[in-house]
Amino acid sequence: MLTDLDIARQVQLKNVDEIAAKIGLGANDIDHYGEYKGKIRYTTLSKIQNNPYGKLILVSAITPTPAGEGKTTVAIGLSQALNQLGKNSIVAIREPSLGPVFGIKGGAAGGGWSQVLPMEDINLHFTGDFHAVTSANNTLAALLDNYIYYDNELRIDPRRLTWKRVLDVNDRMLRKIVIGLGGSKQGFPREDGFDITPASEIMAILCLSNNMDELKERIGNIIVGFTYKGDPVHVHQLGFEGAIAALLKDALKPNIVQTTENTPAFVHGGPFANIAQGANSILATKTALRLSDYVVTEAGFGFDLGAEKFFDLVCKYGNF
Repeated sequence: MLTDLDIARQVQLKNVDEIAAKIGLGANDIDHYGEYKGKIRYTTLSKIQNNPYGKLILVSAITPTPAGEGKTTVAIGLSQALNQLGKNSIVAIREPSLGPVFGIKGGAAGGGWSQVLPMEDINLHFTGDFHAVTSANNTLAALLDNYIYYDNELRIDPRRLTWKRVLDVNDRMLRKIVIGLGGSKQGFPREDGFDITPASEIMAILCLSNNMDELKERIGNIIVGFTYKGDPVHVHQLGFEGAIAALLKDALKPNIVQTTENTPAFVHGGPFANIAQGANSILATKTALRLSDYVVTEAGFGFDLGAEKFFDLVCKYGNF
């Protein structure tokens, strides 16, 4: 019996330009990340913004069988089947988190003959979106600590900071730590901790934003802690939102790859469903809807969690 990796390596991949051509895009519409991966350019997003929407199909979560079939596998397979029937279909799913890839859960690129490819690239560093989110999140943490160290004009209480650092690794030892040791020149000692990158509020914001201006506004509204008087402190009060948004300028662009049947796939964003919306980016879904007849997407965890959030949050902010 062939493994997922065996199947993935048997597939004759097509250049990303050939995949883009199937949905009416040219080479100039794509930022190329090697031969088989690309990002849709902002100029292209503007060019297609008046295209009519296709149909949106949500695959709600099911309990996987021992063979591993789940919502991602079903979503990819359904999109492939629609293309086999002569329909123009794109599957839109989340990017895998590097931490779970090396844990018991494993990768998140589908399974069997229903995979998105190149599977190894997608499961590992892909186009660098998760690294950008990590950098943005941790830059905000560093700027916040620096602000408190030097003047703290807003009188932020270092004991009541709510903004953690992140890392896309399952590292139990970093969940609760003490930082700022080594004397006054190294900052101020306090408790801190690391979350995993998909749990960052930056990831949720990235996937709910329709453009850079909206992304910057949402970042500005993040609450990072409280003052000694108990008032919430927002990023826009510190003036950091522009720098953080700049780190995400390429991460906001939807990624285009292909399935095992060389049909188009958008793999973009990866917020967890238990603490965020649990769906791929709104921008990826909107772009797919304007370029195809049917878009198949999925929502994390069970119907009572992922699908409810999809209806209440994703559809609301995406205007689907």
